[in-house]
Amino acid sequence: MKLAVPDLISNSYFPAAAAVELGLFAREGLDVELELIYPLSTCWERLRDGAIDFVGASSHSVVSAFPAWQGAKLLGGLGQGMYWFLIMRSDIGAERGDISCVKGRTIGAAGWVDLGLKRLLIEAGMDPAENGVTIAPVPGAGGAGINFGLTAAKALAERTIDGFWANGMGAEVALRSGAGTLVLDARRGDGPPACFNYTMASLVTTDALIERDPGTAAAAVRALVATHAALRENPDLATQVGRKLFPPAEAELIRGLVERDLPYYDSRISPEFVSGMKQFARDVGILEGDPPYEAIVATQFSDLWRP
Repeated sequence: MKLAVPDLISNSYFPAAAAVELGLFAREGLDVELELIYPLSTCWERLRDGAIDFVGASSHSVVSAFPAWQGAKLLGGLGQGMYWFLIMRSDIGAERGDISCVKGRTIGAAGWVDLGLKRLLIEAGMDPAENGVTIAPVPGAGGAGINFGLTAAKALAERTIDGFWANGMGAEVALRSGAGTLVLDARRGDGPPACFNYTMASLVTTDALIERDPGTAAAAVRALVATHAALRENPDLATQVGRKLFPPAEAELIRGLVERDLPYYDSRISPEFVSGMKQFARDVGILEGDPPYEAIVATQFSDLWRP
């Protein structure tokens, strides 16, 4: 079986990667191979077409290949809350929470990820169209296998962009180098309150797999829950996984990023979250109507979300 993530050298989907590398899928009897597939939309297309079995990615973006989530289900959360950071060039002099710093600036963001920033800015009274904010892909980030966050951090240091909206690893690299300043951490209270529930990192599979083999889907959920528990008990396991998957510098950073994320390592997908995600999806024009919670979440496995 195959599990795809759209960004590997990152903390965003790390529990999915760790479930493979720590043998927790195998412990549940599943032979799962980890694969990096970029861009994000291609992950969903390959899941839809049956080329892969699971995806670890942003829950709102499922609709790129499964309109209104029809044909796919969220199995469990990799981590609660929208998990991206707004980092601006240090020389701009922005302070944390100062959303006005984006006015007239160029911000790098990947496809589907950019929707979160655009909506956040609108809700915060800084409509990009009205304030000259350009939100676009980072130069050089379009190739297969390219890590978006690290590419964004490099572009920021080279001053080809004014800021970026990306994962915690890219943010950490930019902050440690001195090239960037943290302006927004959506998961930890920055930005409008509604933005926390725009999306979350989730483990997703198809309705077809669930119908064909519900035992496999249940085993995948148990593996995810066990991974969260293992990392909470021993965050050093993150370094072990990082040294298998990441370049040396990022491998030594991942433990700290995972430890910081541990309060959000909860596999539950609540009705409140789904309601917020649907409203966001309607606001940005990727959803019409109001599909019920049970049409989006594999609720038959919800009793497995707690260890």
